[in-house]
Amino acid sequence: MSKRELIDCICEINKTAKPEFLSSFSEEDLHAYLEHLMDLNLEELAVCRYR
Repeated sequence: MSKRELIDCICEINKTAKPEFLSSFSEEDLHAYLEHLMDLNLEELAVCRYR
C-alpha cells in the first residue's frame, strides 16, 4: 500500500485524523498505526455484538 493509501485508510477509520499530520510519519509507522486501528475496530465490533 502506498503512503497515500495508508493515510486514506487511516482517515476512514479515525475520522479525526488529519492527512497533513499523518504525512509526517513513515510508511512503516503508518502501516503499524493502521494495523492497530484495525485491531481496535475488530475488538469494538466484538464488544458490540455481545451487548
